[in-house]
Amino acid sequence: MTTAKPCSVGIVGAGNMGGSLLHGLLDAGVDPARLTAVDQRLDILEPLAARGVVTGSELALACDSRDIVLVGVKPQSAPGVLGALAEHLLQGQPIVSIMAGVTTDRIVEMIGTDHPVVRVMPQTLVRLQAGATAVAGGQHATAEHVKMAVDLFALVGSSVEVAESLLDAVTGLSGSGPAYVYTVIEALADGGVKAGVPSETALQLAAQTVAGAGRMVLEAGDHPAALRDQVTSPGGTTIAGLAQLEAAGVRHAFIAAVEAATQRSQELGRPEEDGS
Repeated sequence: MTTAKPCSVGIVGAGNMGGSLLHGLLDAGVDPARLTAVDQRLDILEPLAARGVVTGSELALACDSRDIVLVGVKPQSAPGVLGALAEHLLQGQPIVSIMAGVTTDRIVEMIGTDHPVVRVMPQTLVRLQAGATAVAGGQHATAEHVKMAVDLFALVGSSVEVAESLLDAVTGLSGSGPAYVYTVIEALADGGVKAGVPSETALQLAAQTVAGAGRMVLEAGDHPAALRDQVTSPGGTTIAGLAQLEAAGVRHAFIAAVEAATQRSQELGRPEEDGS
């Protein structure tokens, strides 16, 4: 549904991720009347209401006349929120979850009915229509339910369908990935400052370098190793820098970070972790 009239969405939890999605959809041209934000924090709802989004604190509002209900609360809050949401869900109304680690089967169990559930792992980058989102359907979700979610998130970046068994790994990779990249940008800028570049200039150069390199990988279609070789001359400056990265174990550190975040996502999906 990447046309002018995407599916209507009721979002429960308009915090960092839910709010980023709402603002991203609005900036992408989605009619605010097709969006509902439900949260207990009025300060979060006020800027959304100012843009025309339907807002409120009652869970029923997220279900009323909406094609899908998106749940964006913390995984630890899932049992209470989903249990209360169950009585307001319309017949066959799909739930889209952006809760890290909580499986579709667990969601169905907490709701108490065989509702269609689709899990999504987005990024706050959806705020800029630059998100990388993975989508997986549960056992009661149809291909059309999955397509609704894929098309919705395609409005705010790229969106791909994956098997649910891969979502914990996706969480560790792209879900947590922006934080890793922010750390890289900060470190590159600090290196520039140490070498004498003014801090603001160093940060601008570092951020644009990362953004441009990512775009090059996506658009050139070459493997990152091939692109790296193109800018690495024998005995030059780049190979000197790369040698230091290898000596410091930077490559291993990133792999270990993805593994650790994946493991934590798996832990969040266990009943003892979500408070039930």
